[in-house]
Amino acid sequence: MQLARFPRRRYTPHFTPLEPLPRLSEALGGPEIWIKRDDLLGLAAGGNKTRKLEFLVADALAQGADTLITVGAPQSNHCRLTLAAAAKEGLKCRLVLEQRIPGSYNADATGNNFLFGLLGAEAIDVVNAGDDLNAAMQRSAAAIEADGRRAYIIPGGGSNALGALGYVSCAHEIAAQSFEQGVSFDAIVVASGSCGTHSGLLVGARSVNFDAPITGINVRRPRAEQEGNLLKLARETAALLEIEPPQAKDVTALDEWVGGGYSVPTDEMIEAVHMLARLEGVLLDPVYSGKAMAGLIGLARRGAFKKGERVLFVHTGGSPALFAYQQVLS
Repeated sequence: MQLARFPRRRYTPHFTPLEPLPRLSEALGGPEIWIKRDDLLGLAAGGNKTRKLEFLVADALAQGADTLITVGAPQSNHCRLTLAAAAKEGLKCRLVLEQRIPGSYNADATGNNFLFGLLGAEAIDVVNAGDDLNAAMQRSAAAIEADGRRAYIIPGGGSNALGALGYVSCAHEIAAQSFEQGVSFDAIVVASGSCGTHSGLLVGARSVNFDAPITGINVRRPRAEQEGNLLKLARETAALLEIEPPQAKDVTALDEWVGGGYSVPTDEMIEAVHMLARLEGVLLDPVYSGKAMAGLIGLARRGAFKKGERVLFVHTGGSPALFAYQQVLS
């Protein structure tokens, strides 16, 4: 397997930090918690989608595209970072925003919604949950190409096999840092949404025999549906790399911390956001990393991790969305 054979734009010229969280570990009184700071990746305000965009934007440029089109929910971190990548490359960018909760899009909202305009979105089309998102992006692409331009469509979350290579690379990075820093991990916990991050980690860890089990904390779907989606994308990613895929037994995506649905606040998420901010000075977001950390805290409290075990939390970023949840988090 050679990741180097895939074109890549480098938006982060260094490894992101791998560091302990001693005050959180002490507060939980059990496992030793570490964090992979992918909130510090390059592009505007960072986050996990930056790794995926390194491969996806390189492919767009290779195909001669001048406009990126993608989809996400209101307050989408992926849309923010796709816009930032487009700006960096001198490309145009159009967004399709899916209102997963009716009436949830507000053009005047703070957080990522404000940044969509600041980063120069050429157009924003708002659709409703259940609408055909691919068709909406295809319509936008057709309008662009009718003007003699060339569009490149990026799926939600950047989560296809090519985008997942970003987290195959991240798994290799974690393995290298683990060796260099002399730390081994008994478990890895990560938010599980559009599947690219989680699937990429599964494939990458398997490819370098990094055997810590990877537990996803769902932010949207029931467990069985999410695990099926994860296994499918992991197989597609492994096929792209021409390596053996993870097995069904390797795929875990717990749904106990989803709460009322995607982006709907929970008491556990609020507690997790407060704990990381006040104990470690680390900002989580309310949609992904906040619920994922709530899952890690919940698992630690119920004894899923033994005292003294070392658990790595992969921070997927998203802090700009905090500003749209001020009333909830105050």
